[in-house]
Amino acid sequence: MLANYSALFAVLAFPGGLFALAIGLALKGADRRLAARLQRRVGPPLAQPFFDLVKLARKRTMVPDIAAKPVFLGAPLIGAASMLLAAALVPIAGVYTPDPALGDLLVLLYLLTVPAVVLMVSGSASGSPFGAIGFSREMALMLAYEGPLVLVVAAVAMRTGAGMGARVSFSLSEIVAYQQAHGAFLFDPMLWPALLAFLAFYPANLGIVPFDIPEAETEVLEGPLLEYSGPALGLFKVMSALKAVVVLSLGIALFFPMAPAGLAGLAVQLAKLLLLMLLGVTVLRVSCGRMRIDQAFRFFLKWPLALSLLSLVIVSFA
Repeated sequence: MLANYSALFAVLAFPGGLFALAIGLALKGADRRLAARLQRRVGPPLAQPFFDLVKLARKRTMVPDIAAKPVFLGAPLIGAASMLLAAALVPIAGVYTPDPALGDLLVLLYLLTVPAVVLMVSGSASGSPFGAIGFSREMALMLAYEGPLVLVVAAVAMRTGAGMGARVSFSLSEIVAYQQAHGAFLFDPMLWPALLAFLAFYPANLGIVPFDIPEAETEVLEGPLLEYSGPALGLFKVMSALKAVVVLSLGIALFFPMAPAGLAGLAVQLAKLLLLMLLGVTVLRVSCGRMRIDQAFRFFLKWPLALSLLSLVIVSFA
């Protein structure tokens, strides 16, 4: 019974739930503020994502007449719930180890596909032609970046398993513990191609420039999200903030989880998240233009897929 309450606390409060949402919104605020400064604008206050969420919660959700209402309203709820659970699956070195009953790295991979599927279903259910275009773009992009991610995870799992005398380990807790004992994979040459592939994956998964093609404001007017408003749109904002924390935390756990125990370890984790957000997200989206969907598709099949496959082959034979 105590284990059940502990898992529920992890999903709803810490490290998932309210904690992950607060961190995600704060990261979004820092991202917008730095982007404005780099473009020589004043920019919004750091708390603007919190204000936006409160404003959306007070508005009314408008449902198009031609929309499939149950799917239209249910999709964002499923997306936010999936990220709440995913946030509880990622360990924080020295601070939090997830309950094995919640799932392992394979479960997390499945959960990370849910937001993309939710966006596709939402765009289709809205009845908007822009939503349909966003649906097709999101599907093509997801097919392009999911393959490299699976190979990256497989390479890290095989490297951990080999070091532990096993065939493969899909436990994130074991991956983090192994790195704490033997050194971070960030400094392991066998996994450098996988690291580069992951660095290409997470901007696409987070839907930022140059990979924000499904929601391009200048082309498809937010695509799948065009017809959403009020609390339903707020749930998409919640899903996006939580997904940012999950994806960045996953990268930290896979390649550089080193941190002291206790509050110092939590502070180190937050500093890593902020650094990754500002350097890997903000600077990238300010300095790059948007790709076309065919360019993005070819890019992932050419470079990240080849790099992740190279790491997997090296680890297998080494």
